[in-house]
Amino acid sequence: MAFTRATGKHRAPSRLTRRSANMAGAAALATTGVIGTLASPALAATPGTTPVEDTGLTQVVTADTLADQIADQAAAQKQEAAEAIAKAKAAEEAKRKAEARVKAAREAKERAAREAERKRLNSFVAPIGGSYVSTGYKTGGAVWSSGSHTGIDFHAASGTTVHAVGSGTVVEAGWGGAYGNNVVIKMKDGSYTQYGHLSSIAVSVGESVTPGRQIGLSGATGNTTGPHLHFEARTSPDYGSDIDPVAYLRAHGVAV
Repeated sequence: MAFTRATGKHRAPSRLTRRSANMAGAAALATTGVIGTLASPALAATPGTTPVEDTGLTQVVTADTLADQIADQAAAQKQEAAEAIAKAKAAEEAKRKAEARVKAAREAKERAAREAERKRLNSFVAPIGGSYVSTGYKTGGAVWSSGSHTGIDFHAASGTTVHAVGSGTVVEAGWGGAYGNNVVIKMKDGSYTQYGHLSSIAVSVGESVTPGRQIGLSGATGNTTGPHLHFEARTSPDYGSDIDPVAYLRAHGVAV
């Protein structure tokens, strides 16, 4: 009986294949009686057992299976590596997008803050919070050297905080004759505001102020019959250039 084995593409017959072929040749010679007389009793099969023929096929199958397993494992590892790279790229992209969103939110917040600050710096407030006008503009009387009131008076007890009504630069801070302790500010729009009869002054000439900045405390210094704040709006820093302070404040959004 002859045994054959597929050698595969470009595969030379193995040692096991050659052994099987040699055994097949020996069997053929025995059939023709050429070497039949050489058979030894020691080679005979043990009674009651079936001879197992060594063809080498088990070893060949095992080797091929191991090669397939290694190839499958390599392919799986390659796939895992590709998936890991894809996941890393996706994570990096997600991180980049998250950072971009955070940056955009921060920039939007900063823009909003800048816009809010810009609006605040361009806004106006009342010089005395929660007060009211006790003496109006151009009110007549002998108490004023010009014959009439050049500003408005805000009701205020002595020591009440006085605020700059808007952004500007202090051009006068000190004694102002009949105005007593007074502050004059050149506003950002080129107009001037004046605050008189202060009990104390909290700013100095050349200092920049913003809306709501405390510039002093109300009092009764100078020519006055009692504590209050005298407020003027002017076209220049000098006395006599006054304009209607109520209209001035209302034009800048302050309810008076």
